[in-house]
Amino acid sequence: MLGVSIFTGIYYWIMKTDVGYAFTHAMRQPLFSALFIGLIMGDVKQAVIIGAAVQILYIGLVAAGSNLPADDCLAGLIAVPIALSAGMTTQQAITLAVPVGVLGVFLDQLRKTVNVVFVHMGDKYAEEGDAKGILLCNLVFPTILSFFMRFPVPFLANMYGAGAVQNFMNSIPDWLTHGFTVAGGLLPALGFALTLFVIGKRELMPLFFIGYFLVIVSGITVFEAAIFGVCVILLIMAFADKKVEEA
Repeated sequence: MLGVSIFTGIYYWIMKTDVGYAFTHAMRQPLFSALFIGLIMGDVKQAVIIGAAVQILYIGLVAAGSNLPADDCLAGLIAVPIALSAGMTTQQAITLAVPVGVLGVFLDQLRKTVNVVFVHMGDKYAEEGDAKGILLCNLVFPTILSFFMRFPVPFLANMYGAGAVQNFMNSIPDWLTHGFTVAGGLLPALGFALTLFVIGKRELMPLFFIGYFLVIVSGITVFEAAIFGVCVILLIMAFADKKVEEA
């Protein structure tokens, strides 16, 4: 399991750095990573079957306010190889994936908390006009920290198996779990506040609230909401072009 342990550790780190953004969001899905795990372990068919079963848990997963409800990437990178090596059924793989996905949320919240240090360092460099320092604080330092926080989790889990994962989850004290839950509940509000801050223009605020309450009241899917948003943007652009032509 050494080879797959190293692979899953590096893969998890790279995928969660969001290099390429849209590409990493697709490649970190359990069904996608299962292909590579199957190639390494010599059973692509069963790996993909397990990956597809785990993937069902995370279809339509939305990180509201950049707050993950579950870590689909970590769940796949641990559940698939362990289930494959232990000969687990897809149902057993799903059972293993659920707590692992929760563990990934705690890890992500811890990373965000520690990264605040780099934000303040970046502010200091910005005041001094040090572009190199800003680059280090925004890219280099967080990426290095991410490696030391993310690589060991799937590496150790796949080295020592499902029993080690379950024992670790049971060893987490309730006060720490509750603290992460409370902190996680605040992050969506912070995310929406940042969105409002970025939008900035008063004339665009009605569109923000219309879109928000449309999704809440109608219950449409993320894909349907995206189509609706694109149509609204195209209409706005068409009217704007018409006004320019008239002028």
